[in-house]
Amino acid sequence: MALFAGFEAFDRQVNGTTIHGVVGGNGPPLLLLHGYPQTHAMWHRVAPRLARENTVICTDLRGYGDSPAPAPHAGHVAYSKREMARDQLEVMAALGHRRFAVVGHDRGGRVARRMALDHPAAVTGLAVLDIVPTRLVYGVLDQARATAAWRYFFLVQPGGLPERLIGADPHRYLDHTLDEWRGDGNALDPAAVAEYHRCFDPDTVRASCADYRAGATVDLATTRPTPAGASPARCWSCGASAASARRTTCRRVGRRRRTAWRVARWTAGTSSPRNARTRRRPHCRRSCPRTDPRRRGAAAGHRGWGGRLPIPPTADRGVTERARRRGVRVGGYLFGAIWS
Repeated sequence: MALFAGFEAFDRQVNGTTIHGVVGGNGPPLLLLHGYPQTHAMWHRVAPRLARENTVICTDLRGYGDSPAPAPHAGHVAYSKREMARDQLEVMAALGHRRFAVVGHDRGGRVARRMALDHPAAVTGLAVLDIVPTRLVYGVLDQARATAAWRYFFLVQPGGLPERLIGADPHRYLDHTLDEWRGDGNALDPAAVAEYHRCFDPDTVRASCADYRAGATVDLATTRPTPAGASPARCWSCGASAASARRTTCRRVGRRRRTAWRVARWTAGTSSPRNARTRRRPHCRRSCPRTDPRRRGAAAGHRGWGGRLPIPPTADRGVTERARRRGVRVGGYLFGAIWS
């Protein structure tokens, strides 16, 4: 608990497993979900600040940290994002929070997205950090991006191959993973890194591989692509349709919109470099910092992916529109750009 001074640790029996976490602060409930290969300890610098105005709950996803790892099954359903989202929903209910905001990083971002889709009445706000939908990842990979995203292909290999290879020197693998992703070698707190090493045991290795296998199989089947032409392109800020983009003004910022940035449809499975050149979407002019790509430098891409991705700075567009219709406020951090 040295990393979370003033927070209280807990373990809750939910959904056939046990979820470990910490809770602290006072105010509206806020759930923080970690990524791979971390634990809830990744939030140790952020959680105390958020706890000044929120009741902050940081949990370990099933199979990570001090949350036990259910045995993987052939269909990978035990580690589907739907099941992992249900874990977190029941934890929050056990803590007395039926409605709450959720922030997810990496794997936790996928769990948070699934939660907002399956349980929109429970999610008051959603923030997704540093990911794009898995279907898009597989759809836009070239040699450079596949080299940078090699875990998408390594960890899903069958027959226990990645578990055996990682198990030969798990701490070297963990250090390599952390070094590959952090820009500054001194950016991570040694106490947090020590916690990651403590928890990176054979059970966690098996669970994390099962998590990635589920992402490549059952999770893809859960979210099916939206048919092309199912919904019109709209201004990212005020929601006005593309049909009037050249002549009307954005209701939110009072500036004329124009169709100036060529991007693909942001519905799962329909984005690709090829159709990215054939479709335009409107956005507000430069005065709107939330919508102008020229003021969203990170929207041009991420170095780890080898250049520009054909994406706008929102997450799954179909997801955000459906969530908004159900009253979920969607916002977050994607490759360094704030989107909402």
